[in-house]
Amino acid sequence: MRLHFYCLFSSRGCTDVLCCVLFVIVILGYIALGTVAWIHGDPRKVIYPTDSTGQFCGQKGTPNAKKAILFYFNILKCASPAVLINLQCPTTQMCVSKCPDRFATYTDMQLHYRFNKSHWDYYKQFCKPGFNNPKKSVTQVLRDEDCPSMIVPSRPFLQRCFPDFITRNGTLTVANKTAFKDALDTARSVTELRDAANGITSIHEAKEVGMKIVQDYARCWYWIVIGLVIALVISLIFILLLRFTAGFLLWFIIIAVILLVAYGIWHCYWEFTVLRKTPGADVTISDIGFQTDLHVYLQLSQTWLVFMVTLGLTEFSIVLILIFLRKRVRIAIALLREGSRAISYIMSALFYPIITFVLLAVCIAYWAMTALFLASSGDAVYKVTSVHPNCKYANQTCNPESFNRTNITKQCPGAQCLFAFYGGESLYHRYIFILQLCNLLVFLWLVNFTIALGQCTIAGAFASYYWARRKPADIPACPVFSSFSRAIRYHTGSLAFGSLILAVVQLIRVILEYLDHKLKGAHNVFARFLLCCLKCCFWCLERFIRIMNRNAYIMIAIYGKNFCTSAREAFYLLMRNVVRVAVLDKVTDFLLFLGKLLIAGSVGVIAFLLFTRKIPIIQEEVPVLNYYCVPLLTVILGSYLIAHSFFSVYAMCVDTLFLCFCEDLERNDGTTAKPFLMSPGLKRILGRAELSPKKSRG
Repeated sequence: MRLHFYCLFSSRGCTDVLCCVLFVIVILGYIALGTVAWIHGDPRKVIYPTDSTGQFCGQKGTPNAKKAILFYFNILKCASPAVLINLQCPTTQMCVSKCPDRFATYTDMQLHYRFNKSHWDYYKQFCKPGFNNPKKSVTQVLRDEDCPSMIVPSRPFLQRCFPDFITRNGTLTVANKTAFKDALDTARSVTELRDAANGITSIHEAKEVGMKIVQDYARCWYWIVIGLVIALVISLIFILLLRFTAGFLLWFIIIAVILLVAYGIWHCYWEFTVLRKTPGADVTISDIGFQTDLHVYLQLSQTWLVFMVTLGLTEFSIVLILIFLRKRVRIAIALLREGSRAISYIMSALFYPIITFVLLAVCIAYWAMTALFLASSGDAVYKVTSVHPNCKYANQTCNPESFNRTNITKQCPGAQCLFAFYGGESLYHRYIFILQLCNLLVFLWLVNFTIALGQCTIAGAFASYYWARRKPADIPACPVFSSFSRAIRYHTGSLAFGSLILAVVQLIRVILEYLDHKLKGAHNVFARFLLCCLKCCFWCLERFIRIMNRNAYIMIAIYGKNFCTSAREAFYLLMRNVVRVAVLDKVTDFLLFLGKLLIAGSVGVIAFLLFTRKIPIIQEEVPVLNYYCVPLLTVILGSYLIAHSFFSVYAMCVDTLFLCFCEDLERNDGTTAKPFLMSPGLKRILGRAELSPKKSRG
């Protein structure tokens, strides 16, 4: 048996060497791509606003060092349809140190300048640098774009000056005014400003909501950390208790989840009946539309009706599954008990997800930085912008230094040569989009490789438990580390091969989602239908590849064969045991899901009582929050992810044991020459007629 164990885990060679070499080359190329992007890119181009000359606002060592806010000369032009075409407001944009705080026009400034020069001192800070001629006629000033024709009270938002909208008694105002006049003495309304600053009012409300959410996080961050620590402790205790009380604990989870959902149904029904009698609570969700104040939705009876129906369907589904699969549930519970026994011998496997998390964080950070530097690569590109959408020169590149000497301004009155974006005509700049796709593909490859490495490592550790005849004497001293070393040393190519296949499918799905987003407004029904079919097919393909890769990695961890051979053997092995796999695997996943749901729900209930100040003992110490829903959802989601990290190891353990069990049945017959290596517990759980020793043929 020692020899058999040695053959499984020691006598192996490198697999899929070509893919391993390609993977190493791609990583080196990825490092080179990040280096080139770092040399050519400048994140300031994405982070900071840029004026009409392509200069950054608020950058040290530049004339705009103390001018961190972008100011639009005539924001009314931003309501032009050309903005949607050119993605650029057709008006001069300049960096300023502060936004205007009053209504004023260039004409009014000239009238008051004769008596008080301070009016010009204030107005000229919104004019082009170096312009100091307050006596220049209004017509010439507007022609040369020396100064804005008017200024309106504004406030900085996203480092840009936008009108300071305030709603008073249901009326939109700016500085308590609903109307004003421009430099040509034309009457203007605040509504025009709102249309020009399209969506600014809702964005401003969203900003206020965001600020309140940040305040809530600042006030209760330590309570959130305490909730996540509680989830961590509960998950760890839960895993440990499964070793000794698996049957009781899992049935307790099932009953507790049923009771928890039932309580949710009762609470929703109680809220619904109370609000149904309340005047004004019968308004539908569609009638009130999007509201930044989440409490508004909780005052509607329809909201609680939706919650009640959702929970009712969930309860019905859970009960139905338990009724029809009660025998399989008992078998799955016994299988989980055996898995908990294996985990008790290899406790270090529970903490391997931390390594996976760190590697994923590195991949995400590198991808984000590379994408940012690629997006900010290039030189300033200027394009013709015009308030007239029919201008044939619109959106063409131009030179701001020679623009006024061309005929464009004559054929398209009011046209300007403004900064558009950063790009270039070199070979590097032409293929920025392709490089971004390469960046995304390699990122998906590395992420899938990291997950594959974790699955292969965990599978190898628990396979060493299964194939050990004397447990725990024959289990390696450091099974997780030994399995990790084998995976890196011998099977990097195989893991990279499987990860590449999955990454290509995921990239195609990303491209399809992008095309679907672009075709949302299209009226081509056939194209939309075809795209929908492709999205559905590739979603199914991705799910299938995920399942096959997972089982292939288990076979690689056990026998050390290449990816294609392992995937083929795993597929045929699963097909020969399709009934067991289809039922037991899903029932096991269902029970583990209920465990994650119970942990997240329990911590969520505690957090709800805490944030709503309904726990008398610590009621005074809990801060008053603007939106308790956001920290509550943070705790619930974080608790679920923590429980998922522990239970993912558990699920991999059960899958590995089950695949080893199927392999054991086919390779051994229970005789002295070929004894079964499964534990007595697995014999009782999954024992069938074929487990009995076959009679030797005389």
